[in-house]
Amino acid sequence: MPTQTLSDASSSRSGAPSPASSHQHAPRWHPGSWSERSAGQQPEWPDADALAASLAELRRRPPLVFAGEARRLTELLGHVCAGKAFVLQAGDCAESFELSTADQIRDRLKVILQMAVVMQYSAGLPIVKVGRIAGQFAKPRSSATETRDGQTLPVFRGHIVNDIAFEPEARMPDPGRLLQAYNTSAATLNLLRAFTRGGYADLRQVHDWNQEFVASSPAGRRYEMLANGIDAALRFMNACGLDTDDSAMRQVELYTSHEALLLGYEEALTRTDSITGDWYDCSAHMLWVGERTRELDGAHVEFLRGVHNPIGAKLGPTVTPDEALALCEALNPNRIPGRLTLISRVGAGNVVESFEPILTAVTDAGHPVVWQCDPMHGNTYSTEDGVKTRHFDAILAEIRQYFAAHAAAGTWPGGIHLEITGDAVTECVGGGDELAQHQLGDRYETMCDPRLNGRQSLDLAFLASDLLASAGNGAS
Repeated sequence: MPTQTLSDASSSRSGAPSPASSHQHAPRWHPGSWSERSAGQQPEWPDADALAASLAELRRRPPLVFAGEARRLTELLGHVCAGKAFVLQAGDCAESFELSTADQIRDRLKVILQMAVVMQYSAGLPIVKVGRIAGQFAKPRSSATETRDGQTLPVFRGHIVNDIAFEPEARMPDPGRLLQAYNTSAATLNLLRAFTRGGYADLRQVHDWNQEFVASSPAGRRYEMLANGIDAALRFMNACGLDTDDSAMRQVELYTSHEALLLGYEEALTRTDSITGDWYDCSAHMLWVGERTRELDGAHVEFLRGVHNPIGAKLGPTVTPDEALALCEALNPNRIPGRLTLISRVGAGNVVESFEPILTAVTDAGHPVVWQCDPMHGNTYSTEDGVKTRHFDAILAEIRQYFAAHAAAGTWPGGIHLEITGDAVTECVGGGDELAQHQLGDRYETMCDPRLNGRQSLDLAFLASDLLASAGNGAS
């Protein structure tokens, strides 16, 4: 994790400038201005007083991340805009309060580190590492209720709202969970900072990151060969008198992100920075607006346009070039490199029809966006038994098509956005181990969408690194 001097954590709701203040067509922004707009995907909290008390307590709590860290991430993403770096954004579909133990957090981090070192070593480019971690507790849903055996209950919206058990009490939205989400995020961040700054992420430990279930796979054996190559390179550097004990070898910068879905929670953790006077959402370094909540006149876009964090917007197959351009103007009117990431999630086979026109329009308009491919959400399907899954081949196909689109346009394919876990789950079919559909029930543990397991994640990292190396050679 990056380190930064603590900035002023004032929770005042007015009086500080906003990114949109210089945009002549935008109304004045403040952290609560979203409440004047239509806000989708918000729970129906049963107890208004309890909700108000939880939000008031959150406003009193320290920030989870600091403004200087978010500014640093914007700077790094600016390098991605310039084609000088690549983003790996990865983590859980929906984090669980119960599954945020030290071992599970370490294993998720381990997979991200493995994937990043594969890409960085193969492509010779810096990898900006952003985790879907320490805050990804809320999930958008297609319906407000769920019916089983004639009983209808509120839908599960993530542990920050309710519980997955199909019981009336468990499914009742509980404002106390907002505080539990904060506490779990804080504990996760503390552990991540310790791992990434305390020696666990030392590049000389790359062999130790190879978990047993990965080491026994073809990708794991290829990883060991790569690790041996890194060892050889470090020995060569030592022989040349170069310092391999530098902090860059021993530590990594890992940033956190989540979908800014529950706007009351996000507002309560928004603070002004004493250095710049700007507003930052201190729940994470990076926030994004989802496919279901990206309405231009909606509350989510209104909230995100005013905070100075780097932000993202998911773009599905129905987004038009005009809508994408309007989002760019709303979320990054001052055209700051690294401020805005556009995340395509169109599905394999839809890249030419749905993504390429947006790529062309945004590029021609001169918007300095970070392009990112989410190959997971557009390739989800259900088996005959009703099990939601994704096929590894379709995920890889969308990434290949995404890289090909950028190669044809002469633009930089800035990153990939994945749902992964460090656990040996059986949720996505295919991959190097050729996980079959009938094996999905062996360890199907996700609370929402299917994730790549550790072996599949490493498989994908090697395949993506080959594409990235080719793109880097083309750019040079």
